[in-house]
Amino acid sequence: MRELTGWLGSLVRWVALAMSAYHVYAGAFGRPEALFFRGVHLAFAVGLIFLWLPARKGAPRVRASAADWAGLALGLASIGYLFWNYDYVVTRYIWVDPLSAADFAFAAIITLVVLETTRRAIGPALPITAIAFLLYALAGPYLPGPLRHRGFSLELVLDQMYLTTDAIFGIPLDVSATYVILFVIFGAFLERCGTGKLFNDFASALAGHTAGGPGKVSCISSGLFGTISGSAVANVMVDGWLTIPLMKRTGFRPHFAAAVEAVASTGGQIMPPVMGAAAFVMAEFLGVPYLTIAKHAAIPAILYYVALFMAIHFEARRTGLHGLSRAELPRMGAVMGGQGHLFVPLFIIVHLMLAGYTAPLAALWGIVGGALTLWLGRVGWLVLPTLALDFLLPELHVAARQAFGGILPAVAQRFLFASSANLVLTAGFTVMAAVRLASPRGRERLKPDCLEIIPAALVDGAKNTLGVAAACACAGIVIGVIALTGAGLQFTSLVLAAARDSLVPALVLTMIAGIILGMGMPTTAAYIVQAALLIPALIKLGVVPIAAHMFVFYFAIISAITPPVAMAVYAAAGIGKTPLWATGVAAMRLGATGFIVPFMFVYGPSLLFIGTWTEVLTTILFSSVGVVCLAASLHGYLLGPATIWQRVILFVAAINLIVPGYVTDLVGLVLLAVVLVAQRLMPARAPVAAGPAAATADGPAVELDAERIDRLQRGG
Repeated sequence: MRELTGWLGSLVRWVALAMSAYHVYAGAFGRPEALFFRGVHLAFAVGLIFLWLPARKGAPRVRASAADWAGLALGLASIGYLFWNYDYVVTRYIWVDPLSAADFAFAAIITLVVLETTRRAIGPALPITAIAFLLYALAGPYLPGPLRHRGFSLELVLDQMYLTTDAIFGIPLDVSATYVILFVIFGAFLERCGTGKLFNDFASALAGHTAGGPGKVSCISSGLFGTISGSAVANVMVDGWLTIPLMKRTGFRPHFAAAVEAVASTGGQIMPPVMGAAAFVMAEFLGVPYLTIAKHAAIPAILYYVALFMAIHFEARRTGLHGLSRAELPRMGAVMGGQGHLFVPLFIIVHLMLAGYTAPLAALWGIVGGALTLWLGRVGWLVLPTLALDFLLPELHVAARQAFGGILPAVAQRFLFASSANLVLTAGFTVMAAVRLASPRGRERLKPDCLEIIPAALVDGAKNTLGVAAACACAGIVIGVIALTGAGLQFTSLVLAAARDSLVPALVLTMIAGIILGMGMPTTAAYIVQAALLIPALIKLGVVPIAAHMFVFYFAIISAITPPVAMAVYAAAGIGKTPLWATGVAAMRLGATGFIVPFMFVYGPSLLFIGTWTEVLTTILFSSVGVVCLAASLHGYLLGPATIWQRVILFVAAINLIVPGYVTDLVGLVLLAVVLVAQRLMPARAPVAAGPAAATADGPAVELDAERIDRLQRGG
């Protein structure tokens, strides 16, 4: 990304600020018509990408080139043309009315602009895929066998891409504009407020003293931070600089330490309440509230992190590592008393979504909470009791409308009376802000704590949205071609033929496709492509729709830790200076649950919170035991070091316990009992290594004194 200075740097920052402010305003007061709203979102993204992201690595880093300005002008002109001729665009007959010369030219321009901005933002994999689909639409009559179709002219293809809401301006771009940017801004506010340090201190106080404490701190803090960052690589870069060196210096093997951070960061995209951007796309595709997606993802996410946590524990016990002393760690009371109020925005989001409000409204209030709670300090906790009014006094909303409906400005009425949550939260924050302003110290802290953080966080939010916006627009090209050509039905037929109408081969093929696509694309783009091509085949084979979508979603995410192209592993290995393949293999062992559980919830939907409460609770209980057995099997330790035959039995027990069903649960428990009895009867063996000063496979022993540990823990 360019480091722009002078007037151009100021211009770009103001544009980024305007982009975030526009979407916050739209979230608060309602979105415009779909094509206009999506077009504005894309226009902001195109402008910022051409100015912020160079065309190649060797390009000037302090100024934009003539080609950048030309691409920006052409992109904005093609979108502006839609706005200028808006009535014509929305009233014409698609594929019937011929394209004018201007229609044709601007359609070609915006397609090329989207491909180029996507290449700059996320790399060439998705643009190459989109180009392949465009060629597929044009070359239909010349293709072999089942790929053949009647073919479409360039005019019809460009009509679909530009003048409809089924391609570039389709559902993926709408999700980016409606949901993703608000949650990205929310994450930016939390980062600016120091929530990352809160997560790390909270995790350190909770688990830092246990065996392998620094690794468990990485698991907890990266999981918490991953829920707001939405990117495995970004999470590694934020958290890894602290956790990986700390794990290495306390005795973890370097490649294992890097793998822990990569796996913990990757799981953030599947951890409710705020998951990755693809989860919002899934909600739109399935036509269900986002909260429903979060509910279905809850049990697999819990299993993922339980398995990782226990794998770290078993590895630490096996190698004789100990936790940090309590004197070297922050106290939980001090953490919650001094920083705990920064959890308030997350509590607001969870409350609003559980209360049935929309995800954009929840994100909007999360942003407001993130902007104010640092300044309000511990007073911010008082926001939470005010939310009770939303339930306890349902008539409050009607009474307030009657009392103030004729007094307040129209804009205020439109916002306050849109929901009772808007009313009670606005009142609560207003009262607390007034109390804070009444004190001299509160007035002194207003500028550094609020007025400086707000614009910086809004700029960060726009900057962090660019990759998702470009990917969604480019994925729209793929979706548009599939809708135009009917390729989804053809790919479904191909998958069914290759799998011979059997579910297991179809799942394996889908898994491989998901991992391959996810290696070169962001999770959102990889999921969108598979949702159009592969999920219909799974549904036709009898898979529950939510299970089919979650299956694809998981493997698009897990690709971040699957060699040979594992971006989260690359980032963690770079920080830890560890071998890529060793780190990647360790990451796959640590994240093994992510490869197994998706197959299980296809056959047992109770893993997705589908079924009676008895089925769901027993599934949570026995599956949790199962993933502990899996971690013990892969890392060779349960009550003590495990022999080969014990590891094999533990693996079989794990599979039986993860698969929902009383018979398989009973078999798994019996096998687990066999290993437990055997380990109780066998004499204990010495661990592989002992203490933080033990030599590792990757280098000499390292002794870490308490003062250096304390500095690392506190970010010094």
